[in-house]
Amino acid sequence: MARIAGVDLPKRKRIEIGLTYIFGIGRAISNEILSKLDIDPNIHTDQLAESQINSIRKVIDSDYKVEGELRTEVSMNIKRLMDLGSYRGLRHRKSLPVRGQRTSTNARTRKGPKRSAVKKKGGIRKA
Repeated sequence: MARIAGVDLPKRKRIEIGLTYIFGIGRAISNEILSKLDIDPNIHTDQLAESQINSIRKVIDSDYKVEGELRTEVSMNIKRLMDLGSYRGLRHRKSLPVRGQRTSTNARTRKGPKRSAVKKKGGIRKA
């Protein structure tokens, strides 16, 4: 099993898709890495030679920011916005959509499940 940047790549997937399991690598960067190393993108991850895995590992370590380092940078950017008190930071703090989406309907992914209003027991009281 290939392990790159602390992530176990799936066995029965093409290497082009398998590399996208690493946080910070999408299809475009995956194809860029494979073309740089002259590796066929249609090879399955379990068919890679150890030398190919090592070369992929070296390229990712030297040229790209992935996994923990990238997650830290993203969270620090969000924290900076929140500390500044910018509009985007306030939206992050309230866990609402940041990029101008509507919230009167939809936005359930960001806002979480609906909270139903608590109804008071109402009745006509006789004096």
